[in-house]
Amino acid sequence: MATYRQSLEDRVLKSKNDKDKISVLISQFKPFIASVAQKRVGRYLQYGTDDELSVGLMAFSEAVNSFDRKRGKFLSFARMVINARLIDHFRKQDRAVGSGSAEDGDALDIRSMEQYGLDSEAEDRKAEVIEYTQKLKSWGISFEELVRISPKKEDLRVYYKKAARVIVDNKAILDTLLETKRLPIKEIGEIMELHRKKLERGRIYIIAMVLALMGDFSYLDICRGDG
Repeated sequence: MATYRQSLEDRVLKSKNDKDKISVLISQFKPFIASVAQKRVGRYLQYGTDDELSVGLMAFSEAVNSFDRKRGKFLSFARMVINARLIDHFRKQDRAVGSGSAEDGDALDIRSMEQYGLDSEAEDRKAEVIEYTQKLKSWGISFEELVRISPKKEDLRVYYKKAARVIVDNKAILDTLLETKRLPIKEIGEIMELHRKKLERGRIYIIAMVLALMGDFSYLDICRGDG
């Protein structure tokens, strides 16, 4: 059964309160969690050694269980939660040698969420690249390979983009691609002017664009042919 039509947000909503599914998400997004935590503390962190990453893992799980679509993109929301929980963690450390309110660690700090959550478009772009890289990996495509094989000619990028949209807009063709992981060249040719060899050469790039279109990324430029 085809499953790649699910966005990350769909997967998160279906993973709520399911430890096994949350564990899968955590495993896939450990680089994202580490990146957020390292930026917050300003130094390199290592899993199994630094407490900040343990806090980040728990915060990511919390983000999954508390996410809803009103919060927008999941990775942006998860970054907010991780930052807020790290700040709570630092405050608790301070209270070990001083005094503070017991309420500090009981709820997300709204001001911290505003300051460190959606802190820049660049951060959201990084989050989308991480998500997109995971999608490519499941198809045996590396981001580096995609950059290397991206067409240099504008007309060829437009042609491949058109082929990708034909696939995404046609349920039967999309199902064929997702179930077989083979480019349905014959079916595409019934809808658009067919250059079979050209389509075969662009197989990886077309599939990558299909995945990008299905992910509905706000910042990723591949669907515009910019690489």
